[in-house]
Amino acid sequence: MLKRISVHQLTLGMHLQEFCGSWMEHPFFRTSFVLKDPKDIESIVGSSIKEVWIDCDKGLDVASGEAAVSEAESEAQVEHELKQIANGRRQLAPVSAAQELERAAKICGRAKQAVVSMFEEVRMGNAVDVGGAKLLVEEIADSVSRNPGALISLARLKTADDYTYMHSVAVCAMMVALAKQLGLDQAQTRSAGLAGLLHDLGKAVMPMDVLNKPGKLTDAEFTIIKSHPVQGHKMLLGGVNVDPIAIEVCWHHHEKMDGSGYPDRLEGDQISLWARMGAVCDVYDAITSNRPYKSGWDPAESLRKMAEWTKGHFDPQVFQAFVKGMGIYPVGSLVRLSSGRIGVVTEQTSKSLTTPRVKVFFSTKSNMRIVPQLIDLSSPDTSEKIAAREDPAKWHFPDLNELWSGLPSAPW
Repeated sequence: MLKRISVHQLTLGMHLQEFCGSWMEHPFFRTSFVLKDPKDIESIVGSSIKEVWIDCDKGLDVASGEAAVSEAESEAQVEHELKQIANGRRQLAPVSAAQELERAAKICGRAKQAVVSMFEEVRMGNAVDVGGAKLLVEEIADSVSRNPGALISLARLKTADDYTYMHSVAVCAMMVALAKQLGLDQAQTRSAGLAGLLHDLGKAVMPMDVLNKPGKLTDAEFTIIKSHPVQGHKMLLGGVNVDPIAIEVCWHHHEKMDGSGYPDRLEGDQISLWARMGAVCDVYDAITSNRPYKSGWDPAESLRKMAEWTKGHFDPQVFQAFVKGMGIYPVGSLVRLSSGRIGVVTEQTSKSLTTPRVKVFFSTKSNMRIVPQLIDLSSPDTSEKIAAREDPAKWHFPDLNELWSGLPSAPW
């Protein structure tokens, strides 16, 4: 039986099943192990992780009378929050994903090269020139205006080697979409996009063997990586005509609402709206992307995990706006419909966050692939509904990304 408990309730002999937080926030390369060393508990308590899941069937339970949240209770809490978000209004996209995807792929290609060049200039000690970056943000923002899901979803298809560069492009696009969802004006939206593009500039001077290490970082290596916001802040301060919002997001996108973030341990209202936006976009792209040491989570699963962490980590209102923009089942999510067919989400619809367009391609009844069929779950002509999320790792569909995008993997 799984239970969610505070890290302060951990004792030796408990089987730690999962950390309630991004894998970037805890000190272990692995999860799911029995706690046998007191130093492991000290490391967990000393990290920014506040809660963990334990498996009482594989290790000790919490003491009688101690507070704990069951798996069913946690799922109900998340479901309730996401339903509340889904009941809100969302913005309409002026063109279909199919129309925008190929154009978005070309923009991703140009954007990646631009970010690579920008990082190389910084590594050579040259001052940051944001003139070209602003033009790139305009192009990305135009794509997001035409269809928010296209470019954001394509940018998630980055390889582990491309992560640092394409992560900046993805966060730029998500910051633009989030700014629109929050009702910010055009100038503020462009500033948010530029901030997303530049937020990880400090990683340009991180040692490559540490940045791309395929295993657990040592304490010393983690300290080095955690210096990237300060390094990026210094670089942008020395740049030419750099937007103050970009400087702020670069500096504070790893701060958390409860004060457990870095580098300044800001909390609550001390954290600007821009940095709060950056925190949500940065984490979502990080946990949905393949990294040298970890495969990315399914988009829908990632949102549910983030909903668990909202208290203390993210600004709830900013997170709600983010979900409204992405959908409860973001593009690329693997789902099972009420008919038993499995499909992948291709696009959001204007009617509801829970009724996207889904391309079905597998029958669980026959356990066979079927001819792909696009189903609009918002249409009155269909009785189909999403019955459950599915774990892509369980099914091993090699062409999942091609199915929803119609393009080869990482087509840039």
